[in-house]
Amino acid sequence: MRFGLVGTGQWATRTHGPGLTAATGVELVGVWGRHPDTTAAIADDLGGAAYDDYAELLESVEAVAFAVPPRVQAAMALEAAAIGKHLLLDKPVADSLDDARALVEEAAEEGIASVVFLTQRFEPPMRTFFADLEATGGWKGGWSRMLAALDRPGNPTANSAWRREQWGSLWDVGPHALSNLSAMLGPIGDLTAVGGADGLIHLVLTHESGATSTASITLAAPPAGTNFETGVWGESGTALLPERQTLAADALRLAAEELVVAAESGEPHPVDVAFGTRIVELLASAQQQLS
Repeated sequence: MRFGLVGTGQWATRTHGPGLTAATGVELVGVWGRHPDTTAAIADDLGGAAYDDYAELLESVEAVAFAVPPRVQAAMALEAAAIGKHLLLDKPVADSLDDARALVEEAAEEGIASVVFLTQRFEPPMRTFFADLEATGGWKGGWSRMLAALDRPGNPTANSAWRREQWGSLWDVGPHALSNLSAMLGPIGDLTAVGGADGLIHLVLTHESGATSTASITLAAPPAGTNFETGVWGESGTALLPERQTLAADALRLAAEELVVAAESGEPHPVDVAFGTRIVELLASAQQQLS
């Protein structure tokens, strides 16, 4: 399947580009970016063509992978979906509920396949963990702490403008917390949000299974205070999400391969734009409560 890559930032060069070039059944045709020299250099490294005209890229491909900020992605993905291009989306799929709903409606109308790259959902050890939890059953609750520090020395996302907006942590790490807790305890039915000091956000989640969980998230933790832990408790004890063992580029490769399968089979992927839009619904509710 012929893919185009939208974006030339560090996420595109370190994750999307290598993942797409390694994926079975994927041909990376070219790269679109706003800065011609940068785009040309990245495209050359990846063995594709450089495009400064997005419409021209769309004419050349069957699917598009996005590595751009959510507000930019929403508009560009809607344009691609409207002409039948399959979508490999980054999280969140949009930063507004209206944009997310417009995208999911367009995807359904055009009958295209979509996958949302929520990284840990495409890491084999994590999938094994989620499957084991489901097989065990009896889980009553869970938690997720994602206390990140944008100002940690060497953080590659330190200069990301959208992450530094007022609700940046909600829209950046929030999707991961909600996605993982959904995989562990089932779909989330309701959410309550409470703000804390220095941008800390607490979410209390009620799952359709009857379980409850909490998520504490921030991007403004002191570098020495960063902490990441996600787990569940229930009849058989507690279980912690394993530490990351898979390179992000390898997870992206799997996401791209599964998009190809979804497009060819006509079967929707479980982590598609509809799932991504449900995440946006929950995030939008949290932001409204915090506001």
